[in-house]
Amino acid sequence: MGKRVAIIGAGVSGLATIRSCLEEGLEPTCFEKSEDIGGLWKFSDHAEEGRASIYQSVFTNSSKEMMCFPDFPYPDHFPNFMHNNKIQEYITVFAKEKNLLKYIQFKVIISSRSGSWVISRVWDDGYPWDMVLVNRFETFLKNNLPKAISDWWYKKKMNAKFKHENYGLMPLNGTLRKEPVFNDELPACILCGTVSIKPNVKEFTETSAIFEDGTVFEAIDCVIFATGYGYAYPFFDESIIKSRNNEITLFKDIFPPSLEKPTLGIIGLVQSLGAAIPTVDLQARWAVKVVKGTCTLPSITDMMNDIDKKMRERLKWFGTSNTMLTDYINYMDELASFIGAKPNIPWLFLTDPKLAVEVFFGPCSPYQFRLVGPGKWPGARNAILTQWDRALKPMKTRAVGTPLKPCLLCRWVRLLALPILVVAIFLAWIQ
Repeated sequence: MGKRVAIIGAGVSGLATIRSCLEEGLEPTCFEKSEDIGGLWKFSDHAEEGRASIYQSVFTNSSKEMMCFPDFPYPDHFPNFMHNNKIQEYITVFAKEKNLLKYIQFKVIISSRSGSWVISRVWDDGYPWDMVLVNRFETFLKNNLPKAISDWWYKKKMNAKFKHENYGLMPLNGTLRKEPVFNDELPACILCGTVSIKPNVKEFTETSAIFEDGTVFEAIDCVIFATGYGYAYPFFDESIIKSRNNEITLFKDIFPPSLEKPTLGIIGLVQSLGAAIPTVDLQARWAVKVVKGTCTLPSITDMMNDIDKKMRERLKWFGTSNTMLTDYINYMDELASFIGAKPNIPWLFLTDPKLAVEVFFGPCSPYQFRLVGPGKWPGARNAILTQWDRALKPMKTRAVGTPLKPCLLCRWVRLLALPILVVAIFLAWIQ
């Protein structure tokens, strides 16, 4: 074996890193504080100090075709949006299949205030939301249309199911691409009157809440603060990650630029509308090549300039420079280009048009990043061409005819027909 690599935590980020180390001939040792793999996905009915956990009823927000390891699809019969025990089952099977468990050492201690877009897991024609929205053509439009048009398009999509203004949910700045809330029940609860939306709390009394609009809610039973997650790395100095003004300063959200040698990579400290598993898989593939020395990092100055550029982009799209949010497809393509795993779309249209249509207009599924380059998976092409079959299979429990797959080109022609017609009428009018 080659260099020895220490990996902290045996969640999906840790497992992806172990596998990437093995692929690159390195010697990984993973330290896991708890008794099992899975990280956050390992539900525990009792609190453990220093360990975050999901709650028992958690389901995934990403569908199964969009959140698998790129060479390891979920079983066909698994539902599209899975309960956490299904994710844990998948993670366990993956670790055993890839022979990762022997590299893990367990039990080691190492020292609406502003509104939100609310979207359903069920999107156009009943397909999973991410298989419809997370695609290269959407990203192409976002990157190339004027921002005013891109913002209009985004708000139109977010309001596709219901008008957020009518429900009191409209974000203060609806054009920012902040992570939406995934909830299939909230709009119906508001319609039925079982949930009321109020502005920010001004103050609490002993038994009531006073809101900023002056209204008061009496006889409160309990208050739940949905404040989200914090993050901490208690086993090393926080200044390594936040080296300037409490900002996260990591090159490509992985490497601290201030270290003399690139011997430390942070896997999984990033958020996007894409799923975590394919993201950390690609992060680990590149990071391990950097540690091994087959990929190199630019100078500290160039890395800091890139970080500053990224922060300006985040301010533009997400509204704050210290967020961990990033654009999923742009980020994945950037990482994939570093290791030669980015699919060449024009070349695909010339050599394999059927696959090219699925890759460009269809879901940007994890399999795309195992089509070419190091770690190429022979089954990637077939996995992409059959991903809709697997998405539909768990719902085919009553035969009512042949399930219809989406016509990707038809969908985009239909969506673009109206703006094209408007432009045509305008051009004809000014002549």
